[in-house]
Amino acid sequence: MQQTLKTIALSLALGIAAAGAASAEPVKVGFAAEPYPPFTSPDASGNWEGWEVEFQKAVCAEAKLDCVITPVAWDGIIPALTSKKIDIIIGSMSITEERLKTIDFSDKYYNTPTGVIGAKGVAFDATPEGLKGKTIGVQVSTVHQDYANKYFGENGATVKEYQTQDEANNDLAAGRIDAVQADAIALDAFLKSDQGQDCCEMKGNVKDDPAILGAGVGIGLRKGEDELKAKLNAAIKAIRENGTYDTFSKKYFDFDIYGG
Repeated sequence: MQQTLKTIALSLALGIAAAGAASAEPVKVGFAAEPYPPFTSPDASGNWEGWEVEFQKAVCAEAKLDCVITPVAWDGIIPALTSKKIDIIIGSMSITEERLKTIDFSDKYYNTPTGVIGAKGVAFDATPEGLKGKTIGVQVSTVHQDYANKYFGENGATVKEYQTQDEANNDLAAGRIDAVQADAIALDAFLKSDQGQDCCEMKGNVKDDPAILGAGVGIGLRKGEDELKAKLNAAIKAIRENGTYDTFSKKYFDFDIYGG
């Protein structure tokens, strides 16, 4: 009888351990496999760093998730999520009505304006009238592509699509296009670089259109994963309230990136 009880106890212990191991299965965090400073960029050793990497680590620690960075091509990142090649997206993805048809989102974790940059000494502003007759570069499969097509492409501008933001910035610096539209913070980082400060300047922020540009940036996840979504939302709220969010943000920004 005693031996039987020991056997049962051992079986229960093994079962609990197995359940614990299963719950600790790594969460694959997808983001674009390209430099996107100050949010993500590889260092000299190939390790990813930046504001969004620190955000990801803070959220995963707070939610007690074992997260693994998993870079993915941007134009295939949503299919990678829905096909379970990755588990969540923490990659500056705007929460839009169009994307919500396919995936779900956490609460927002930052919200910043959309800007347009162009060559120094060439006067124009970030409006359909200002960009008429000009060529503006945007990254493919982004809200910026959708916005530029609607507001600039339909009003006399040529919209040129690029696989990465770097490619668009490089073409602007080389004089092959007239302007680039992207997140204002990412553009500011480019303008502070050696290449950017020599060639280009901010022309202004575009007029907001939440239906296209979204309601801030959130963590993308598959529909129906309500328990994971609740954990992520609780973690975002916690690091905002306990000061962790502000602590790492101050290393990158002198303003509140969370936005209104």
